[in-house]
Amino acid sequence: MEFELQATDKLSNARAGVITTDHGKIETPIFMPVGTLGSVKAVHQHELKEDVKAQIILGNTYHLYLRPGTEILHQAGGLHKFNGWDKPILTDSGGFQVFSLSANRKLKEEGAYFRSHIDGSKHLFTPEKVVDIQRIIGADIMMALDECPSGKADYDYAKKSLGLTHRWLKRGWERFNSTEGLYGHRQAFFPIVQGCTYHDLRRESAKFVADLGTEGNAIGGLAVGEPAEVMYDMIEVVNEILPADRPRYLMGVGTPANILEAIERGVDMMDCVMPTRNGRNGMLFTAHGIMNMRNKKWENDFSPLQEDGPSYVDRFYSKAYVRHLFVAQEILAMQIASIHNLAFYLWLVGEARKHILAGDFKPWKDEMVERVTRRL
Repeated sequence: MEFELQATDKLSNARAGVITTDHGKIETPIFMPVGTLGSVKAVHQHELKEDVKAQIILGNTYHLYLRPGTEILHQAGGLHKFNGWDKPILTDSGGFQVFSLSANRKLKEEGAYFRSHIDGSKHLFTPEKVVDIQRIIGADIMMALDECPSGKADYDYAKKSLGLTHRWLKRGWERFNSTEGLYGHRQAFFPIVQGCTYHDLRRESAKFVADLGTEGNAIGGLAVGEPAEVMYDMIEVVNEILPADRPRYLMGVGTPANILEAIERGVDMMDCVMPTRNGRNGMLFTAHGIMNMRNKKWENDFSPLQEDGPSYVDRFYSKAYVRHLFVAQEILAMQIASIHNLAFYLWLVGEARKHILAGDFKPWKDEMVERVTRRL
Protein backbone atom coordinates (compact mmCIF):
# COMPACT_ATOMS: atom_id res chain seq x y z
CA MET A 1 0.00 0.00 0.00
CA GLU A 2 1.21 3.50 -0.82
CA PHE A 3 0.10 6.92 0.39
CA GLU A 4 0.71 10.24 -1.34
CA LEU A 5 -0.03 13.39 0.63
CA GLN A 6 -1.18 15.95 -1.92
CA ALA A 7 -2.20 19.02 0.09
CA THR A 8 -2.68 20.37 3.60
CA ASP A 9 -5.19 23.10 4.39
CA LYS A 10 -3.68 26.51 5.20
CA LEU A 11 -5.86 27.18 8.25
CA SER A 12 -6.16 23.69 9.74
CA ASN A 13 -4.59 20.23 9.70
CA ALA A 14 -6.98 18.90 7.04
CA ARG A 15 -5.21 16.83 4.38
CA ALA A 16 -5.91 15.49 0.91
CA GLY A 17 -4.09 12.45 -0.40
CA VAL A 18 -4.28 9.23 -2.39
CA ILE A 19 -3.96 5.68 -1.05
CA THR A 20 -2.97 3.12 -3.66
CA THR A 21 -3.80 -0.56 -3.16
CA ASP A 22 -3.73 -3.51 -5.55
CA HIS A 23 -7.53 -3.18 -5.84
CA GLY A 24 -7.47 0.49 -6.73
CA LYS A 25 -6.89 4.02 -5.53
CA ILE A 26 -8.67 5.77 -2.65
CA GLU A 27 -8.85 9.56 -2.61
CA THR A 28 -8.70 10.96 0.91
CA PRO A 29 -10.32 12.14 3.04
CA ILE A 30 -12.66 9.20 2.59
CA PHE A 31 -15.70 7.71 4.26
CA MET A 32 -15.94 3.91 4.12
CA PRO A 33 -19.38 2.23 4.12
CA VAL A 34 -19.63 -0.59 6.65
CA GLY A 35 -20.33 -4.04 5.22
CA THR A 36 -20.00 -6.07 8.41
CA LEU A 37 -20.92 -9.44 6.93
CA GLY A 38 -19.56 -8.70 3.48
CA SER A 39 -22.70 -6.73 2.62
CA VAL A 40 -23.56 -3.07 3.11
CA LYS A 41 -27.11 -3.55 4.35
CA ALA A 42 -29.86 -2.89 1.77
CA VAL A 43 -27.38 -1.77 -0.92
CA HIS A 44 -26.31 -3.68 -4.04
CA GLN A 45 -22.67 -3.62 -5.11
CA HIS A 46 -23.48 -1.75 -8.33
CA GLU A 47 -25.32 0.90 -6.29
CA LEU A 48 -22.27 1.28 -4.04
CA LYS A 49 -20.15 1.96 -7.12
CA GLU A 50 -22.47 3.93 -9.35
CA ASP A 51 -24.70 5.85 -6.95
CA VAL A 52 -22.85 6.01 -3.63
CA LYS A 53 -19.45 6.36 -5.35
CA ALA A 54 -17.81 4.23 -2.64
CA GLN A 55 -14.07 3.69 -3.10
CA ILE A 56 -13.56 1.18 -0.26
CA ILE A 57 -15.88 -0.79 2.03
CA LEU A 58 -15.43 -2.56 5.36
CA GLY A 59 -15.89 -6.12 6.51
CA ASN A 60 -15.64 -7.44 10.07
CA THR A 61 -13.35 -10.28 11.13
CA TYR A 62 -15.50 -11.40 14.06
CA HIS A 63 -18.70 -11.68 12.04
CA LEU A 64 -17.12 -13.16 8.90
CA TYR A 65 -15.23 -15.70 11.03
CA LEU A 66 -18.53 -16.91 12.51
CA ARG A 67 -20.53 -16.63 9.25
CA PRO A 68 -19.85 -17.79 6.58
CA GLY A 69 -16.60 -18.97 8.16
CA THR A 70 -13.00 -19.08 6.99
CA GLU A 71 -13.38 -22.36 5.10
CA ILE A 72 -16.04 -20.93 2.78
CA LEU A 73 -14.14 -17.67 2.32
CA HIS A 74 -10.94 -19.56 1.48
CA GLN A 75 -12.74 -21.76 -1.02
CA ALA A 76 -14.24 -18.66 -2.63
CA GLY A 77 -10.81 -17.05 -3.01
CA GLY A 78 -11.36 -14.37 -0.39
CA LEU A 79 -14.03 -11.80 0.31
CA HIS A 80 -13.53 -9.90 -2.96
CA LYS A 81 -14.47 -13.00 -4.95
CA PHE A 82 -17.17 -14.03 -2.47
CA ASN A 83 -19.13 -10.78 -2.56
CA GLY A 84 -18.15 -9.51 -6.00
CA TRP A 85 -16.57 -6.25 -4.79
CA ASP A 86 -13.43 -5.55 -6.84
CA LYS A 87 -12.35 -2.36 -5.08
CA PRO A 88 -10.41 -2.12 -1.80
CA ILE A 89 -11.69 -3.70 1.42
CA LEU A 90 -10.67 -2.98 5.01
CA THR A 91 -11.42 -5.43 7.81
CA ASP A 92 -11.73 -4.56 11.48
CA SER A 93 -10.04 -7.17 13.69
CA GLY A 94 -13.25 -7.96 15.55
CA GLY A 95 -11.80 -6.70 18.80
CA PHE A 96 -14.57 -4.17 19.37
CA GLN A 97 -17.25 -6.82 18.77
CA VAL A 98 -15.57 -9.30 21.12
CA PHE A 99 -15.23 -6.72 23.87
CA SER A 100 -18.85 -5.62 23.48
CA LEU A 101 -19.78 -9.16 24.57
CA SER A 102 -18.89 -8.24 28.14
CA ALA A 103 -20.91 -11.08 29.68
CA ASN A 104 -19.57 -13.68 27.26
CA ARG A 105 -15.82 -13.04 27.02
CA LYS A 106 -12.63 -13.20 29.07
CA LEU A 107 -9.39 -11.40 28.36
CA LYS A 108 -6.15 -13.29 28.95
CA GLU A 109 -2.57 -12.63 27.95
CA GLU A 110 -2.89 -15.18 25.15
CA GLY A 111 -5.98 -13.52 23.70
CA ALA A 112 -9.72 -12.99 24.01
CA TYR A 113 -11.98 -15.92 24.84
CA PHE A 114 -15.58 -15.42 23.83
CA ARG A 115 -18.86 -17.16 23.08
CA SER A 116 -20.55 -16.70 19.73
CA HIS A 117 -23.61 -14.47 19.82
CA ILE A 118 -25.14 -16.89 17.30
CA ASP A 119 -24.97 -20.29 18.99
CA GLY A 120 -22.97 -19.80 22.19
CA SER A 121 -19.97 -21.80 20.92
CA LYS A 122 -16.58 -21.03 22.49
CA HIS A 123 -13.77 -19.35 20.56
CA LEU A 124 -10.38 -17.73 21.12
CA PHE A 125 -9.01 -14.74 19.22
CA THR A 126 -5.26 -14.35 19.57
CA PRO A 127 -3.33 -11.56 17.81
CA GLU A 128 -1.84 -14.21 15.52
CA LYS A 129 -5.17 -15.87 14.73
CA VAL A 130 -6.76 -12.56 13.84
CA VAL A 131 -3.99 -11.93 11.29
CA ASP A 132 -4.47 -15.43 9.88
CA ILE A 133 -8.23 -14.90 9.54
CA GLN A 134 -7.69 -11.60 7.75
CA ARG A 135 -5.21 -13.30 5.41
CA ILE A 136 -8.04 -15.68 4.48
CA ILE A 137 -10.55 -12.85 4.12
CA GLY A 138 -8.04 -11.12 1.86
CA ALA A 139 -8.68 -7.53 2.94
CA ASP A 140 -6.41 -4.89 1.44
CA ILE A 141 -6.08 -3.35 4.90
CA MET A 142 -6.26 -5.42 8.08
CA MET A 143 -6.41 -4.25 11.67
CA ALA A 144 -4.52 -5.39 14.76
CA LEU A 145 -6.35 -7.05 17.64
CA ASP A 146 -6.79 -4.58 20.50
CA GLU A 147 -8.92 -4.02 23.55
CA CYS A 148 -11.39 -1.17 23.27
CA PRO A 149 -12.22 -0.02 26.82
CA SER A 150 -15.23 2.12 27.64
CA GLY A 151 -14.84 5.85 27.17
CA LYS A 152 -15.54 6.16 30.90
CA ALA A 153 -12.90 3.63 32.04
CA ASP A 154 -10.81 4.76 35.01
CA TYR A 155 -7.11 5.48 34.58
CA ASP A 156 -5.82 2.26 36.16
CA TYR A 157 -7.98 0.09 33.92
CA ALA A 158 -7.10 2.15 30.82
CA LYS A 159 -3.36 1.83 31.55
CA LYS A 160 -3.58 -1.93 32.11
CA SER A 161 -5.68 -2.33 28.97
CA LEU A 162 -3.20 -0.31 26.92
CA GLY A 163 -0.33 -2.54 28.03
CA LEU A 164 -2.24 -5.59 26.85
CA THR A 165 -3.10 -3.91 23.53
CA HIS A 166 0.57 -3.07 22.92
CA ARG A 167 1.75 -6.61 23.72
CA TRP A 168 -0.89 -8.01 21.41
CA LEU A 169 0.15 -5.51 18.74
CA LYS A 170 3.76 -6.69 18.78
CA ARG A 171 2.63 -10.29 18.35
CA GLY A 172 0.23 -9.43 15.54
CA TRP A 173 2.87 -7.37 13.74
CA GLU A 174 5.33 -10.25 13.97
CA ARG A 175 2.72 -12.65 12.57
CA PHE A 176 1.92 -10.28 9.72
CA ASN A 177 5.59 -9.98 8.79
CA SER A 178 6.16 -13.74 8.89
CA THR A 179 3.20 -14.58 6.61
CA GLU A 180 2.06 -13.67 3.13
CA GLY A 181 -1.26 -13.03 1.41
CA LEU A 182 -3.12 -15.93 -0.16
CA TYR A 183 -4.58 -14.42 -3.32
CA GLY A 184 -1.78 -12.56 -5.09
CA HIS A 185 -2.46 -9.03 -3.82
CA ARG A 186 -0.66 -7.07 -1.14
CA GLN A 187 -2.18 -6.48 2.28
CA ALA A 188 -1.40 -3.70 4.75
CA PHE A 189 -1.52 -3.90 8.56
CA PHE A 190 -2.77 -1.00 10.69
CA PRO A 191 -2.12 -0.85 14.45
CA ILE A 192 -4.68 0.93 16.64
CA VAL A 193 -3.94 3.77 19.06
CA GLN A 194 -5.79 3.32 22.35
CA GLY A 195 -5.52 5.04 25.74
CA CYS A 196 -9.09 6.03 26.49
CA THR A 197 -9.42 9.77 27.24
CA TYR A 198 -6.09 10.20 29.02
CA HIS A 199 -3.56 12.43 27.31
CA ASP A 200 -0.46 10.65 28.57
CA LEU A 201 -1.79 7.20 27.60
CA ARG A 202 -2.82 8.43 24.16
CA ARG A 203 0.63 9.93 23.59
CA GLU A 204 2.31 6.75 24.80
CA SER A 205 0.20 4.65 22.46
CA ALA A 206 0.64 6.96 19.48
CA LYS A 207 4.43 6.84 19.90
CA PHE A 208 4.39 3.05 20.29
CA VAL A 209 2.31 2.73 17.13
CA ALA A 210 4.34 5.28 15.15
CA ASP A 211 7.60 3.55 16.02
CA LEU A 212 6.43 0.32 14.34
CA GLY A 213 6.60 1.98 10.93
CA THR A 214 3.46 0.37 9.51
CA GLU A 215 1.86 1.54 6.25
CA GLY A 216 -0.98 3.31 8.05
CA ASN A 217 -2.34 3.86 11.54
CA ALA A 218 -5.73 3.81 13.23
CA ILE A 219 -7.25 5.69 16.16
CA GLY A 220 -9.63 3.53 18.17
CA GLY A 221 -11.54 3.74 21.41
CA LEU A 222 -13.37 7.00 20.59
CA ALA A 223 -17.08 7.67 20.08
CA VAL A 224 -17.69 5.10 22.85
CA GLY A 225 -19.44 7.33 25.35
CA GLU A 226 -17.13 10.31 25.81
CA PRO A 227 -18.30 13.87 24.90
CA ALA A 228 -17.59 14.96 21.33
CA GLU A 229 -15.20 17.70 22.44
CA VAL A 230 -13.14 15.14 24.35
CA MET A 231 -12.99 12.98 21.22
CA TYR A 232 -11.74 15.95 19.17
CA ASP A 233 -9.13 16.68 21.83
CA MET A 234 -7.86 13.08 21.71
CA ILE A 235 -7.61 13.21 17.91
CA GLU A 236 -5.44 16.33 18.14
CA VAL A 237 -3.19 14.75 20.77
CA VAL A 238 -2.69 11.59 18.72
CA ASN A 239 -2.20 13.29 15.35
CA GLU A 240 0.62 15.42 16.75
CA ILE A 241 2.59 12.17 17.02
CA LEU A 242 1.36 9.86 14.23
CA PRO A 243 3.52 10.26 11.10
CA ALA A 244 2.19 12.71 8.54
CA ASP A 245 3.26 10.54 5.60
CA ARG A 246 0.94 7.65 6.55
CA PRO A 247 -2.88 7.59 6.39
CA ARG A 248 -4.76 8.05 9.66
CA TYR A 249 -7.97 6.09 10.18
CA LEU A 250 -10.49 7.17 12.83
CA MET A 251 -12.57 4.12 13.66
CA GLY A 252 -16.35 4.18 14.05
CA VAL A 253 -17.01 7.91 13.59
CA GLY A 254 -19.62 9.33 13.06
CA THR A 255 -22.13 12.08 12.34
CA PRO A 256 -21.52 14.42 9.39
CA ALA A 257 -20.31 17.07 11.85
CA ASN A 258 -17.99 14.54 13.56
CA ILE A 259 -16.49 13.69 10.19
CA LEU A 260 -15.84 17.31 9.25
CA GLU A 261 -14.27 18.03 12.65
CA ALA A 262 -12.07 14.93 12.34
CA ILE A 263 -10.93 15.94 8.86
CA GLU A 264 -10.01 19.40 10.18
CA ARG A 265 -7.77 17.66 12.74
CA GLY A 266 -5.86 15.59 10.18
CA VAL A 267 -7.88 12.38 9.84
CA ASP A 268 -7.89 10.71 6.41
CA MET A 269 -10.24 7.71 6.74
CA MET A 270 -13.50 7.18 8.65
CA ASP A 271 -16.27 4.61 8.89
CA CYS A 272 -19.57 4.33 10.73
CA VAL A 273 -22.84 2.37 10.56
CA MET A 274 -24.79 5.60 11.15
CA PRO A 275 -25.77 6.43 7.54
CA THR A 276 -27.26 2.99 6.92
CA ARG A 277 -28.55 2.20 10.43
CA ASN A 278 -30.16 5.59 10.93
CA GLY A 279 -31.39 5.54 7.37
CA ARG A 280 -33.24 2.26 7.93
CA ASN A 281 -34.98 3.98 10.83
CA GLY A 282 -36.12 6.95 8.78
CA MET A 283 -33.35 9.52 9.42
CA LEU A 284 -31.96 11.18 6.32
CA PHE A 285 -28.84 13.36 6.29
CA THR A 286 -28.65 16.19 3.75
CA ALA A 287 -26.49 19.22 3.02
CA HIS A 288 -29.24 21.35 4.57
CA GLY A 289 -29.86 19.33 7.72
CA ILE A 290 -31.42 16.18 9.14
CA MET A 291 -34.90 14.90 8.27
CA ASN A 292 -37.07 12.38 10.12
CA MET A 293 -39.02 10.90 7.25
CA ARG A 294 -41.84 9.69 9.49
CA ASN A 295 -42.76 13.25 10.44
CA LYS A 296 -46.18 14.39 9.24
CA LYS A 297 -44.66 17.60 7.84
CA TRP A 298 -43.43 15.62 4.81
CA GLU A 299 -46.83 14.06 4.07
CA ASN A 300 -47.67 16.37 1.17
CA ASP A 301 -44.18 17.68 0.34
CA PHE A 302 -43.61 16.56 -3.23
CA SER A 303 -40.18 18.15 -3.61
CA PRO A 304 -37.12 15.88 -4.05
CA LEU A 305 -35.37 14.56 -0.95
CA GLN A 306 -32.67 17.12 -1.64
CA GLU A 307 -33.02 19.24 -4.73
CA ASP A 308 -29.28 19.87 -5.06
CA GLY A 309 -28.33 16.61 -3.40
CA PRO A 310 -25.67 14.08 -4.28
CA SER A 311 -27.80 10.94 -4.36
CA TYR A 312 -29.45 9.39 -7.41
CA VAL A 313 -32.61 8.84 -5.38
CA ASP A 314 -33.23 12.59 -5.24
CA ARG A 315 -34.09 12.55 -8.94
CA PHE A 316 -36.84 9.99 -8.52
CA TYR A 317 -38.40 10.19 -5.08
CA SER A 318 -40.21 12.96 -3.24
CA LYS A 319 -40.25 13.49 0.50
CA ALA A 320 -43.95 12.59 0.52
CA TYR A 321 -43.35 9.30 -1.25
CA VAL A 322 -40.44 8.26 0.98
CA ARG A 323 -42.51 9.17 4.06
CA HIS A 324 -45.33 7.01 2.73
CA LEU A 325 -42.93 4.07 2.29
CA PHE A 326 -41.68 4.37 5.86
CA VAL A 327 -45.16 4.70 7.33
CA ALA A 328 -46.28 1.68 5.28
CA GLN A 329 -43.13 -0.22 6.37
CA GLU A 330 -42.12 -0.90 2.78
CA ILE A 331 -38.63 -2.41 2.38
CA LEU A 332 -37.86 0.05 -0.42
CA ALA A 333 -37.86 2.86 2.16
CA MET A 334 -34.81 1.38 3.88
CA GLN A 335 -33.00 0.90 0.57
CA ILE A 336 -33.67 4.46 -0.61
CA ALA A 337 -32.61 5.94 2.73
CA SER A 338 -29.45 3.85 2.97
CA ILE A 339 -28.29 4.77 -0.53
CA HIS A 340 -29.19 8.42 -0.02
CA ASN A 341 -27.28 8.70 3.26
CA LEU A 342 -24.20 6.90 1.97
CA ALA A 343 -24.19 9.03 -1.17
CA PHE A 344 -24.42 12.14 1.00
CA TYR A 345 -21.50 11.02 3.22
CA LEU A 346 -19.33 10.30 0.17
CA TRP A 347 -20.36 13.62 -1.36
CA LEU A 348 -19.46 15.40 1.89
CA VAL A 349 -15.91 14.02 2.09
CA GLY A 350 -15.51 14.60 -1.63
CA GLU A 351 -16.42 18.26 -1.16
CA ALA A 352 -14.05 18.46 1.80
CA ARG A 353 -11.28 17.16 -0.44
CA LYS A 354 -12.05 19.77 -3.12
CA HIS A 355 -11.87 22.58 -0.58
CA ILE A 356 -8.62 21.28 0.92
CA LEU A 357 -7.07 21.24 -2.54
CA ALA A 358 -8.48 24.72 -3.23
CA GLY A 359 -7.11 26.05 0.08
CA ASP A 360 -10.41 27.19 1.59
CA PHE A 361 -11.45 24.18 3.65
CA LYS A 362 -11.75 25.91 7.04
CA PRO A 363 -14.44 28.52 6.21
CA TRP A 364 -16.38 25.96 4.13
CA LYS A 365 -16.23 23.41 6.96
CA ASP A 366 -17.42 25.90 9.58
CA GLU A 367 -20.46 26.75 7.45
CA MET A 368 -21.18 23.09 6.66
CA VAL A 369 -21.08 22.01 10.31
CA GLU A 370 -23.80 24.53 11.08
CA ARG A 371 -25.88 23.33 8.14
CA VAL A 372 -25.62 19.57 8.59
CA THR A 373 -26.58 19.72 12.28
CA ARG A 374 -29.92 21.48 11.66
CA ARG A 375 -33.15 19.58 12.28
CA LEU A 376 -35.49 20.13 9.35
